[in-house]
Amino acid sequence: MRAVLDACVIYPTVLREVLVGVAAKGMYEPFWSERILREWVLATAKLGPLVQLQAEGEALRMRAGFPRAMMREQPDIEARLLLPDPGDVHVLAVAVAAHADCIVTFNAKDFPRHVLAEEGIARRDPDGLLWQLWSDQPDVVGGVVAAVHAEAERLAGQVVPLKALLKRAQLPKLAKAVLAQG
Repeated sequence: MRAVLDACVIYPTVLREVLVGVAAKGMYEPFWSERILREWVLATAKLGPLVQLQAEGEALRMRAGFPRAMMREQPDIEARLLLPDPGDVHVLAVAVAAHADCIVTFNAKDFPRHVLAEEGIARRDPDGLLWQLWSDQPDVVGGVVAAVHAEAERLAGQVVPLKALLKRAQLPKLAKAVLAQG
């Protein structure tokens, strides 16, 4: 499966780490553009210069870890596309150029399913996508979640309940599945 990650699913650290982690395990092929990464990094600026600097470092890590994921801007494709928010057209254009199966986003209203379907692209929320991937390979996704959880606890310097961590990352279905597995 080929999936474009919208900036809104890259922004939350835990969600990004799970999405990137399962991609690194070969469960799907991620795509993004310089503009998508820039939107994410700029969104962190409101949290302060240190957080923005960390995001810039993470963006570099993503570029290096997934060199085939970076798609160039697609002005010719953008010119023929219409979405409710013109500022999101670039994301759909990247998906079209990448021959993506889906766009992973929380932004349902600005990516209407019928518009995406005209391009052969689906809209997926990250929780549904990750739950599906977990259903196919629970050990792989569970291992990624465990690694992200361990890193969150290391950084926090204390126990962080997994259920709370995943719910804060807007992954309630995945949390329920992973916790039920034990």
